[in-house]
Amino acid sequence: MGLYDGYLALRLRRHGADPPEHVAVVITERDLLEQGAYETLEQFLSWAFEFGADRVTISVSVLDEAVVPTLERELREVESPRPVAVRGPGDRERADEPVQVSIGLGGKREFADVVRAIAEDVEEGELSADDVGPEHVERQLVFPDEPDLLIKTGAERLSDFMIWQSVYSELYFTDVNWRDFRKRDYLRAVLDYQNRQRRFGR
Repeated sequence: MGLYDGYLALRLRRHGADPPEHVAVVITERDLLEQGAYETLEQFLSWAFEFGADRVTISVSVLDEAVVPTLERELREVESPRPVAVRGPGDRERADEPVQVSIGLGGKREFADVVRAIAEDVEEGELSADDVGPEHVERQLVFPDEPDLLIKTGAERLSDFMIWQSVYSELYFTDVNWRDFRKRDYLRAVLDYQNRQRRFGR
């Protein structure tokens, strides 16, 4: 660890505020084409768990779904300190592992699938339309947990990320591209999170 990284780590540990328990990062398929991108991802996972996270979500936005099988294969081979669940378009199996990877399963698509599933329950008489509430949506989500801190590298847009789950997340945008993302960038994001007063929509 460099001197500056060590300084940031010391500030984080002495801050007193809790670190984010669930950290999410939004990257693109193009980010993963850069040299060293998967090594950065492995380091990101180690930093997150080293500094207090219990869960990490990696969301990979995809423009060409033809690349999804390749990305799924490569991301399943990423070295992680905790078990990993990888989900892509069409997957409906719930992801409960400490590391969750979404490949091309955008928030709009996931939410549309949930609405369709609830509509089927209503049509079959298993649920009344008047009784539908947030808990019914949450039961159907592939990625059920809400991130505390959401990091987006390279640009200030979320790329169709987990619409329902991120409604109360703290958003952190950095103009550092994924290929150049370093430990100090992660520590800055966590320190920024610790300095905020979370309102959860209030």
